[in-house]
Amino acid sequence: MSEIILASASPRRRELLKNMGLGFDVVVSEADESAVPNDVPPHIYVQELALIKAAAVARKVLERKDALIISADTIVVSGGRILGKPSDEADAFAMLKMLSGKTHSVYTGYCVMSIKDAYTVCGRERTEVTFRELTDERIRGYIATGEPMDKAGAYGIQGMGAMLVKGIEGDFFNVVGLPVGALAETLERDFGFKLM
Repeated sequence: MSEIILASASPRRRELLKNMGLGFDVVVSEADESAVPNDVPPHIYVQELALIKAAAVARKVLERKDALIISADTIVVSGGRILGKPSDEADAFAMLKMLSGKTHSVYTGYCVMSIKDAYTVCGRERTEVTFRELTDERIRGYIATGEPMDKAGAYGIQGMGAMLVKGIEGDFFNVVGLPVGALAETLERDFGFKLM
């Protein structure tokens, strides 16, 4: 079986891969995400980001011929605007205020790339998330926890941010940062993995 390299520093993605029963190494991509224009549709944008991350790691580990690289990128989209990680607390406040009482989309693009032959399969998942009405006090209190600062859309559904959420439609793990079911299907169908 191929060795797996996760092209992500995200502790959430590491945890999800472990829960899938996969052993893996982590190699952070350091890809230039600004190279992907954000004026394309979100479902294309996230797959392009995942692809450049996989390619950047592939260049670092070319000697590991039997390796498969798994990369991913998650964005929040509200009102046609892509919300990445907040730049500061004021940015986090503005994002959470925008999401308050509304439904937004979370997209995660993922790629699996074989070092041996560069065979690559990319995909994406979309989940709809509805927020409760948030008071300014609640938003400031959540920001004070520090949790929003390294997360797309300024919240983490797997942490204290769960209290902001009224409901979701779609894959919960997609919102966490890795669509586990879709990734498992790709690994089994396209790369011959037997996961269970």
